Amino acid sequence: MASKLPANSKLDGIKGMTPALQGRLAKLGIRNWQGLLLHMPLRYLDETRITAIRDLHTGEQAQVQGEIVHTEVQYRPRKALVCRLRDDTGQLVLRFLHFYPSQVATLKEGRYIRAFGEVRGGFFGWEMVHPQCRQVEAHAPVAEALTPFYPTTAGLSQAVLRKWISWALEHVDIAEILPQEIYSGLSLPSFSESLHLLHHPTPETALRSLESRDHPAWRRLAFDELLAQQLSMRKHHARRRHQGAPALAPSRTLVTGLLRSLPFTLTQAQQRVAVEICRDLEQPYPMQRLLQGDVGSGKTIVAAMAALQAVENGWQAAIMAPTEILAEQHYQKMQAWLAPLGIRVAWLSGSQGKKERREMMAAVENGVAQLVIGTHALFQEQVVFQRLGLAIVDEQHRFGVQQRLSLRQKGVQPHQLMMSATPIPRTLSMSYFADLDVSVIDELPPGRTPIVTRLVSDARRDEVLERVQHACMEGRQAYWVCPLIEESEVLQLQTVTETYERLREAFPHLRVGLVHGRMKPAEKQAVMAAFSAGVTQLLVATTVIEVGVDVPNASLMVIEHAERMGLAQLHQLRGRVGRGAAKSSCILLYQEGKLSETARARLRIIYESNDGFAIAQADLALRGPGEFMGVRQSGVPMLKIADLERDQELLEAARDIAAELLEKSPRAAEAHLARWLGHAEELVKV
Repeated sequence: MASKLPANSKLDGIKGMTPALQGRLAKLGIRNWQGLLLHMPLRYLDETRITAIRDLHTGEQAQVQGEIVHTEVQYRPRKALVCRLRDDTGQLVLRFLHFYPSQVATLKEGRYIRAFGEVRGGFFGWEMVHPQCRQVEAHAPVAEALTPFYPTTAGLSQAVLRKWISWALEHVDIAEILPQEIYSGLSLPSFSESLHLLHHPTPETALRSLESRDHPAWRRLAFDELLAQQLSMRKHHARRRHQGAPALAPSRTLVTGLLRSLPFTLTQAQQRVAVEICRDLEQPYPMQRLLQGDVGSGKTIVAAMAALQAVENGWQAAIMAPTEILAEQHYQKMQAWLAPLGIRVAWLSGSQGKKERREMMAAVENGVAQLVIGTHALFQEQVVFQRLGLAIVDEQHRFGVQQRLSLRQKGVQPHQLMMSATPIPRTLSMSYFADLDVSVIDELPPGRTPIVTRLVSDARRDEVLERVQHACMEGRQAYWVCPLIEESEVLQLQTVTETYERLREAFPHLRVGLVHGRMKPAEKQAVMAAFSAGVTQLLVATTVIEVGVDVPNASLMVIEHAERMGLAQLHQLRGRVGRGAAKSSCILLYQEGKLSETARARLRIIYESNDGFAIAQADLALRGPGEFMGVRQSGVPMLKIADLERDQELLEAARDIAAELLEKSPRAAEAHLARWLGHAEELVKV
């Protein structure tokens, strides 16, 4: 018997596997036989049986067979190709709203065809809309297995994919890599058995278990994928322990001086995470810690304490923020806290004048600037640090992996602290952050008043205007947030500029400000400074104020078209109020007729809860892990097969088994990683 091809071998050298076909497969991320075998079906069609027309039921997927007895192109109420199919038991209408001349030719009267689609009741009885049709002989055999449908790309048909996946199942080595007891303990089938069943499911395989992905074969592949992820993360975590970083002794002078100067005391949660970070910084290998805390929990002061530990040991620290408004806010706070301690804080942004920027960069390079704060401007090659010992990245999920890496590479091997006000649910933390140490600030500072959230239909806008006027006349301030700054005929949303003009007309006696992302940075800063100082009473803004803006006197927020925004964004925006002692409210304005079921669910969740972790868990359930994490922006890879909510039990098993494998069977662990990740360990995080 001929030996089988190695799974990680390239796709060339086989008759029929042309360069053009390889190019199309590459567009799907398939570059070797293993990638082809792990290209899993999206769904399945049950073409193993023919259903008589009289036995059809509304809503079911079915395959029928018969003769086309009538075909016509109708033009009312809209253009459609309508065919009537007849078998021995009755007739069925096939309706195509989009069609090609070739389809009209295939579905001519007298042709014998099979059609597969969803059955529904129509004016003339049963009908299928856009069924899959093919011409057959009257006694042609039906399929012996469920028919898989795969993700594909232009020029790559389902038939070609099925052909080559079937070829690979016969000719590629898919033997077990890991000890059998791992899988028997979890009651999971073999790798080979799982692949064969999922690519060629037999008629008796329950379609529901395949589509819900709770079939043991799906669970086997999900476990393998999660195990590869855990192995990769743990390897990276262990590798970090062998890299050198400055061992920073605890700060005895600067942190003590800072805490004495503050008008508040740290919460127990802040003290706990500060100790965790302090201990990490003492180690001779780089810290890589994620600091989580809900909106307003006080992450910034903890970051300041970490920065002072680096500075007191003769190293520089850098804080990177995703927007100029947030970076400017950090700069103002750090300047107020640290300048009295004799710390030189530098500010770098893309909007600075050449002279000021040159001076700041010189201060960074010669070490005069001990703490450097900025946006992505910190990435630029011209920015040279003398001794960068700590890199702090705020709202880390908003930066791509390469951007975060660029900042870390400014130092020999600096410690890294990542901060996020988007709480990460436990399953995501176990999965995507398995290579990080995680600290959580799980309490808010005392004196914070709960924010009352109200859902108000757009039809009651006049009542909302009265609320805004009342709040401002009482000496408070308010935000009015809009989602777009340009007119959109499709979405028909209020633009921020229109809203600004309308509110100025409605409140001629109030000072109304405007801030949005298209303004020049200096203009934005001037507007925000006027609002922070209490000069502006009502601030009309886009979501640029989502993070970092801290105005304790602001007690009311109105969010236009709340149904268009995500849960995390709504929660972040809401967190801009309730920062003082005054009773605070957030009004979510929505368009009654435009509410989808998902939007309705989001608004219900944000209305019922102020708990960031509960909201994050609900958000994960609504959106899935990829969208929740901002996969495209963050560089965090999607899991193709496993689902963190459904497969939590498998994730916990994978986490435990990964540690044991790396210790007892490192070669097997490497082979498993090669099977699932290939040469690109995308799961290794920066």
